[in-house]
Amino acid sequence: MSESYQAVLTLKKQIEQSVIGQTHVVEALLLALLTNGNVLLEGLPGTAKTRSIKSLANTLSASLGRVQFTPDLLPSDVTGTEIYQEVDGKPILTFQKGPVFNNLLLADEINRSPAKVQAALLEAMEERQITVAGKTHKLPKLFMVLATQNPIEQEGTYPLPEAQMDRFIMKINLEYPDDEAEAQIIKLVRGEETGAEQNSEQIDAEHIFAAREEVHHIHTSDAMVDYIVAIVMATRKPERYPESPLKQWISVGSSPRASISLDKAARAQAWLNNKDFVDPEDIRSIVHSVLRHRLILSYDAMADGITADQVIDEILRQVAVA
Repeated sequence: MSESYQAVLTLKKQIEQSVIGQTHVVEALLLALLTNGNVLLEGLPGTAKTRSIKSLANTLSASLGRVQFTPDLLPSDVTGTEIYQEVDGKPILTFQKGPVFNNLLLADEINRSPAKVQAALLEAMEERQITVAGKTHKLPKLFMVLATQNPIEQEGTYPLPEAQMDRFIMKINLEYPDDEAEAQIIKLVRGEETGAEQNSEQIDAEHIFAAREEVHHIHTSDAMVDYIVAIVMATRKPERYPESPLKQWISVGSSPRASISLDKAARAQAWLNNKDFVDPEDIRSIVHSVLRHRLILSYDAMADGITADQVIDEILRQVAVA
């Protein structure tokens, strides 16, 4: 095991100590970190969305910027703005950085702001830079957008545009914990309130950069590439499977960015499993998180209560490994 692999395992263990009953969330956050991606977390209040992100930032020794998205938020509240300052009696135009200039940006309830604010994040998410007043500003080398939204309260919200949804490498669904996990949560919070100390070893960002380089060299065979392409093509050309209801369920399929994201996430998953190659199980284990927000279901599917995850399940049943 490499030093960077041990560091990521330590990072995973540290986060799991403060985020109980959400192992799949912790692993997905690590996959996004390893692939230099952004994450959308969707769950009801109290499902540890914000806590997971804060724990990642604390354990990673990374700066965390937080923006509470509201209808009156302005793009400059996220990116920053140019202001006049007097220096030696002369007015000078200087750039005042916004919260986006942190290693991690928590975009809380991202769907509560209008499209012009959501669009302010597009350049940051894709190109790791922002442009203000015609000037381009680079973001930190370690940078992630971690956005949250509530699936129930839809009044006064602005659905994320498809272009922005496609920029999230994963969408993670968070559920309420089971009985045992909830009991552990009570004890954890009680300990925090009494000032009980927890092991808080911090991981240097250089380990993450080294891990990303190792992930980049994970082998993906032609057969696995064909499997990834076949899965994504099933969302775009469901008529290839006439015996399946896919054509009736899917209105718009996934873009090529979905194939790229599947490849990246599968290699990161294989690396986390301490392997040097991708197998079908690595792909199947992350396909729901990578594709669920990249599908537009038909009216018939929504009327029948069919979910994106059920559509993906059907795709996995129909698409065989080459």
